[in-house]
Amino acid sequence: MDETPFNNTNPEDESVVSNDFSTTLGALILGLVFLLGVPGNLFIVWSILARIRRRSVTTLLILNLACADGFLMALTIFFVVYLAKQTWVFGNAMCKGLFYLCNANMYASIFLITLMSVHRLVAVVFPRKARVLTSKKVVRRVILGMWVLVLLISIPSLVFRDVDIDKNEYNKTRLVCAPKHTLPRHVRFQYALETVSGFILPYTVIITSYVLILRRLRQTKFRRAVRSEKLILAIVVMFGLFWLPYHVINMIQVAAEWYEDGSDRKETLDYIANSSRAVTSALAFISSCANPVLYTFAGKSYIRQNGFAFMARLFEGTSLDQTETKKSRAGKEGTSTFESSNSAAMAALQNGK
Repeated sequence: MDETPFNNTNPEDESVVSNDFSTTLGALILGLVFLLGVPGNLFIVWSILARIRRRSVTTLLILNLACADGFLMALTIFFVVYLAKQTWVFGNAMCKGLFYLCNANMYASIFLITLMSVHRLVAVVFPRKARVLTSKKVVRRVILGMWVLVLLISIPSLVFRDVDIDKNEYNKTRLVCAPKHTLPRHVRFQYALETVSGFILPYTVIITSYVLILRRLRQTKFRRAVRSEKLILAIVVMFGLFWLPYHVINMIQVAAEWYEDGSDRKETLDYIANSSRAVTSALAFISSCANPVLYTFAGKSYIRQNGFAFMARLFEGTSLDQTETKKSRAGKEGTSTFESSNSAAMAALQNGK
């Protein structure tokens, strides 16, 4: 994730930390995100690890999502200091490492949400194959492979990032943690990769999954509102709303690189991207602290009865939805079989008479 594009020699690298309004707003948002996101996601992790013995696939994915979001929230304190001081004080290694970890957790979040949607698709559309495809062993391997993938795909943010010396509008020298793109194609590659692999492709899979799920539910008589369906759909919508502005700015940055230096369109696009980058990045961070709030609203009916264990009851409820559905179907099939066998027996007795 790219928080701050800088430098004086390239319009793409004009510093946003010199914009007082953007800097102040970004610091306030990130400070609030840190205060809400870190304890909120830690509470989710504690609820799942300490309160739930038998963890469903959905619960395992939510656990990984909370770990990714909580770790990302813990990093925001460095960016609050950066925006407040308007200079980078943590060194070059931290400059590269922090932005690399932010990118990795951004990818992890959207990939985990995508896996939730695909899991619901398999459970609803392919129920006979669900046990094999979504077994704990398979899911753990998929999650491990996902973490390896996000660590690899985030490498560009490690390569194209360095500490640089910059001067603000008052000619005061400061250090900035800036992207280092020596060629225009480097800019296009990094930002296009982020948006395509971290937003467009995952959301295409998510939307396709839910279209197929809704079509399947309409074809059957089973239309009971499944709790996990609503919860996962809310997570998907929340993530999209907060990350869309960030990826729009990415595409504006990419579009600017197709125009010649000094052209009016390039200058306009660069100005829009540079003046909006800090705020859209801060908004993107909000998605990682929004999930605990979302879970709290979803599980409010359990709070009075279960106290601090309400989150565990919520997640147990989402895992029971599918189980109860299968049991109820099996019960209905068993009842109909029993009734048909009884009627056949009665007919035989009558014929015997």
